[in-house]
Amino acid sequence: MSKKKRFKNGGGGMVYSTNDDFGYEEEEEIETLPPEEQYLKVRLETKHRGGKTVTLIEGFEGNDADGKALCKMLKQKCGTGGSYKEGEMLVQGNELKKVKEALIKEGYNVK
Repeated sequence: MSKKKRFKNGGGGMVYSTNDDFGYEEEEEIETLPPEEQYLKVRLETKHRGGKTVTLIEGFEGNDADGKALCKMLKQKCGTGGSYKEGEMLVQGNELKKVKEALIKEGYNVK
C-alpha cells in the first residue's frame, strides 16, 4: 500500500482557489427525525452475498452518527456483525424477529 496521505472525505476538499469572490460552503448536517416519524423496512436478502443471509434495514433518515449508533445497538441485541452505509443497515444472519422487536421497542415504525 502506498504511503500517500488519505483524507476521510475522499480528498475532495478545496485546498486553494484563485477566485477572489469564492465562498467555501460546508455541507449542512442532516437532522435526524424522531423514531415515531420514521418508517423502516426490514427484510432478508441473500443476493450477491455468496448465499449468506443478511437482515437489511432500509429507510433510516438522519445523520450518519445516529445511523451508526442504531446499527450498533441492533448488532449488540442480535450478537452478530453488520454495517451501516448511506441509510442502509446490514445485520448478518437471519435476525428478522430480533431486529423488528428491538426497533419497535425503540419507537420506530416497522414494515
